[in-house]
Amino acid sequence: MARQAENQRTAQTRPKLSMAIRMLLLFVSALVFVDTTFFTALTPLLPHYVHSVGLSKAGAGILVAAYPFGTLAGALPGGLLVARLGARRGVFFGLILMSGSTLLFGWSTTAVVLDSARFVQGLGGACTWAAGMAWLASAAPEERRGELLGTALGAAIGGALFGPVVGAIAHQIGTGPAFSAAAVFGAVLLVINFIITGPAKTEPQGLSAAFAAVKDRPVAIGLWLTTIPGLAFGVLDVLAPLRLSQLGVGALAISGAFLASAAFEAGLSPLGGRLADRRGPYLPVRISLAAGVIVSLLAPVLAPAAVLIPMLVVGMPAFGTMFAPSSALLANSAHRLDLHQGLAFGLANLAWALGQSVAAAASGAIAQATNDFVPYALLAFACLATLLTLRGRGPSARAAEQSP
Repeated sequence: MARQAENQRTAQTRPKLSMAIRMLLLFVSALVFVDTTFFTALTPLLPHYVHSVGLSKAGAGILVAAYPFGTLAGALPGGLLVARLGARRGVFFGLILMSGSTLLFGWSTTAVVLDSARFVQGLGGACTWAAGMAWLASAAPEERRGELLGTALGAAIGGALFGPVVGAIAHQIGTGPAFSAAAVFGAVLLVINFIITGPAKTEPQGLSAAFAAVKDRPVAIGLWLTTIPGLAFGVLDVLAPLRLSQLGVGALAISGAFLASAAFEAGLSPLGGRLADRRGPYLPVRISLAAGVIVSLLAPVLAPAAVLIPMLVVGMPAFGTMFAPSSALLANSAHRLDLHQGLAFGLANLAWALGQSVAAAASGAIAQATNDFVPYALLAFACLATLLTLRGRGPSARAAEQSP
């Protein structure tokens, strides 16, 4: 009865969304969809580049890590750009960089140019993500902020879902024609960027405000919870396709595995955001961390491919579903601290990129020097240690963190 009463109160206080916010949600969802599409399109192409360009396992790790390295370099400048010039201009610069670099990547055949293009893609992604998510977080009602951020993240996962399909198409028709679509989508989004209702004006802030916010415990926790999925996908994006290839799985089947996993995750992400709105961010995070420990320990040892693929499809979303509650925690904390949302999501970009770039570069090198189990075991340890640390944080902690 108590739970039913709570659900009724939640439904009564859940505000309706205006048409302007709905259109903004669609626009931001499209932004992150396109970005992640061309980010994850590399996954099924990784064996192709290993053979055609002559990349080693460590070289493949560097290619995967180049994008998050670019996001790492552009995270704070991108957040500062949004905080000083506004979200609309942040989106503009991000789309220009994304479109041009993806076009270059598609027509490149040397490791240096491929790595450089991916790096610039990461720079563009840092701008579009900080601008788009800050724009949405600022406009969203507090009671539905986690749900709306989770919905946009679900669209990003949908892009990650579609990316391997683009990669498989590129494997058949050539990377140049397939990746040229980025310029077309970028041009369309640029037009929409200038006609959609603009964000509310805010006072410009500098990086000193962001550095001061990191000392706040909920902000620090939110950033670490954003780092963990970066670490996880840094490991999985390098080692999982290569292991599947070693087990005799082709590019199309690898695409299918990541496609199915992303589809599952896209459905879970808005639910995770809604659960964070209702029960606080720590409950969905603890569920994800517990599942992440299991996935990390099974991924390097399961065989044959018929057993490994279903586990990856069901298990990989354990990491991606952490983004919605951690984003809600960061956005609410920024609101409480009067921190510009652009700087908050700039910090989030920094945390994710640091995790993914380090893990992608290190996991390939560590696996080459030892075996695949070692980087996966380190990932399992990070998830378990975080789970134990957050075990005592519940509704009382949530109330304290939301108070001014």
